[in-house]
Amino acid sequence: MAMAKAEKKNIVMFPFMAYGHINPFMALARQLERRNGYKVTIVNTPLNIQKLRDSLPPNSNISFAEIPFNNVGADYGLPAGTENTDNLSYDLIVQFLIASENLKAPFKNLLVDITRIEGHAPVCVISDMFLGWTIEVARELGIFRSVFIAGAGYGMAVYFSISLNMNRQCENPEEDEFLLLDFPEALRIQRSQLGNDLIYSEASESWWTFREKQFLCCLSSDAILLNTIDGLGGEIGVEYFSRKMGGKPVWLIGPTCKNSNTVKKDNKNMQIGRIFGWLDLQPPGSVLYVCFGSQNAILPSQMKELALGLEASGKKFIWVVRPPIGFSTETEGFQAEWFPEGFEERIKTKNQGLLIYKWAPQLEILSHGSTGAFLSHCGWNSVLESLCCGVPIIGWPLAGEQMFNSKMLKEEAGVCIEVARGIEESNVARERIAEVIKTVMGGEINEEGEEMRRKAREIKVKLEEAIRESEGFKGSSLRAMDEFLSTASVQS
Repeated sequence: MAMAKAEKKNIVMFPFMAYGHINPFMALARQLERRNGYKVTIVNTPLNIQKLRDSLPPNSNISFAEIPFNNVGADYGLPAGTENTDNLSYDLIVQFLIASENLKAPFKNLLVDITRIEGHAPVCVISDMFLGWTIEVARELGIFRSVFIAGAGYGMAVYFSISLNMNRQCENPEEDEFLLLDFPEALRIQRSQLGNDLIYSEASESWWTFREKQFLCCLSSDAILLNTIDGLGGEIGVEYFSRKMGGKPVWLIGPTCKNSNTVKKDNKNMQIGRIFGWLDLQPPGSVLYVCFGSQNAILPSQMKELALGLEASGKKFIWVVRPPIGFSTETEGFQAEWFPEGFEERIKTKNQGLLIYKWAPQLEILSHGSTGAFLSHCGWNSVLESLCCGVPIIGWPLAGEQMFNSKMLKEEAGVCIEVARGIEESNVARERIAEVIKTVMGGEINEEGEEMRRKAREIKVKLEEAIRESEGFKGSSLRAMDEFLSTASVQS
């Protein structure tokens, strides 16, 4: 008699409803679905799941479970139909985060249904740091619980430390630098490294209260997964989070992003065809890619200063332009007032650059041989995509943990020069922008730029090794994931 096929253990994953969080969760899910004996269920709201289904290859067996957001958003001043942070202003993003706590009851009902239908509970729940309440739900149901922090160890440890100490961090606002109360290993933090979201005020108290509540829940989980490796802020992050969790395990399982070696560009789309048709004509390493991510914006004055700095550098560039602060994210097309007079015409005449509105195939551009550097907000998804392609970074961090990512990339990894910081008008100068671009992209005779490129190539190899498996070899991140799954299976 043939033995029944062993049933796969269910891993339930719940990313926060923002593409900067959903994308690394999906990359991790793709890694997990290749594991023997496991299956993956992604939990989210209907609109997000609809888009996620369309993004998966036809051979994927990742399944989805919907929990409705209903009309909760109206009680928090959110536009009708809001299910993710796309096109939301900063104030509304905070309201959306707070509103997401209303998913607690439907999430619990979902886990109960999965347990009833499958005859046993999921082997574990992997949830987002902004959905810390999921840890409480999983604990109530006796399910192993882990938080996937899709950021670097160092940057996220600093972000947690500041958030968990609210207005007690820098009691003397006149001090330019201060130590973190529960993270002295981070050394002194500069006040200018605090984005507006990390400066406490009575007006922002609800955002701070939410963050503190969720992060404390995260630290009560059974484990934490960090989207990085040793040498990219991993070690110090493990030390901080493990200490805050009372010695519970913290695993480095990065990078969770698409493999740049398998990237394929689809030139059937007219816009994409235009981008790569232009890139194909440029010399190797000669193009600067400029993008501040899917949620970030700079001031109109800063945008003009950036434009003039790009032009003055003399280097070719692709700039993904989002509406500046003060303009609606639903604005259609470029507005002439965003740029210096004559800028668009000059760069077109000189064939110096391409302006792309709102979105571009970032990893495909970074993996192109003509791309030589990335002017970035230092969000961790963008950092990993750049380094997975061996491309050095020009940092302009804006908020959250981005300032601390930039610091680590410069001081520890040696692959970044910071050109500006935050959204203060006085922090940006066209001369500085042009100077840094020339330094990073100035050719082999420029020792600093060449050293950055060399270190970026070295990190690319380390990132590839961390997730490589062949002929008896298994990378550090894959071994860490084995340990995590083994621990979850034993305790489930």
